[in-house]
Amino acid sequence: MKVLAAMSGGVDSAVAAARAVDAGHEVVGVHLALSRSPGTLRTGARGCCTIEDSMDAQRAANIIGIPYYVWDFSARFKEDVVDDFIAEYAAGRTPNPCMRCNERIKFAALLEKALALGFDAVATGHYASIRFDEQGNRELHRAADWAKDQSYVLGVLTPQQLAHSMFPLGATSSKAEVRAEAEERGFSVASKPDSHDICFIPDGNTRGWLADRVGAEQGAILDRSGAHLGTHEGALAFTIGQRKGINVGFPTDDGNPRFVLEIRPKTNEVVVGPREALALKELAGATFSWTGLPPLDARTPFPCEVQVRAHADPVPAMAWLGTAQSGPASSRDELIIVPNEPIIGVSPGQTAVLYVGSRVLGQCTIDRTVSAVSETG
Repeated sequence: MKVLAAMSGGVDSAVAAARAVDAGHEVVGVHLALSRSPGTLRTGARGCCTIEDSMDAQRAANIIGIPYYVWDFSARFKEDVVDDFIAEYAAGRTPNPCMRCNERIKFAALLEKALALGFDAVATGHYASIRFDEQGNRELHRAADWAKDQSYVLGVLTPQQLAHSMFPLGATSSKAEVRAEAEERGFSVASKPDSHDICFIPDGNTRGWLADRVGAEQGAILDRSGAHLGTHEGALAFTIGQRKGINVGFPTDDGNPRFVLEIRPKTNEVVVGPREALALKELAGATFSWTGLPPLDARTPFPCEVQVRAHADPVPAMAWLGTAQSGPASSRDELIIVPNEPIIGVSPGQTAVLYVGSRVLGQCTIDRTVSAVSETG
């Protein structure tokens, strides 16, 4: 097959590209320039897509012996990932930019361009596996190394995208194995730190970054009854479930800490309360998709597991398609998820990914939640 290998400049994508060549494919490497003014050097493990990363990817491609290109996706990345991130926070939601990048850049814009140029598949360094059922249908599964599993951020893939995706690291038993292989191949990135944090906020200061772009105004901190507890310096700086940095100035009656329960961007208010008020008995989202074949009857509740963060433990649940009764998704189909035990601290805007065993079944962006406790106190 003719394969386009997405090369970020890290060790995983370099080894994935090399393995694709070893498998007999005709491989071309490409690095995505996602910023019009990329930094020259990384700061430790923060950020990605710097000029240094591009050079690291080129050095690896030269060793592998494959053609290498840099494609400018900065405009698409700004519109589909950065601007979406800002808009979601402005709406009081908690977005996941890595999900949007995989959905709209790596497996939409990049794959579309690859197919138009005659490539059969895009290979990435994600830790996930593609398997086939008895009828030959593709399925997305967790990686062999669950500690490095990245199937959660790939839950947005559609069956059509999955049909043109390759994950050469899926069966690898550990990250140490990948680094050892990179060392043997002579890759300079063999010991390069993994990137973390939000790539377009490399200093990790999300609060300051948002304040520069959206602004920050003082507003009220309330309890669930509406009582005024204090003043904050900007609602966008908070996330659901946050405990530190609330600073209302006096303790609760029972001495327990307060947590952020709700963010109200229209009124610039932050609602806080006890940890147990973060418990949710139902999640739902009208923006959903299936990864591979959907359940035979998705309107009948089916058992599954739900994962709400990249490194969270999956939780047993029941899920089904229903019709939204209220809100912006009213009268539309929505994916409803009821965990067997309440889930703590999930916010609208996050992604809920469904699993059946190791298989990724589908996902939804959470629009609404239902608390497991009363709305008083």
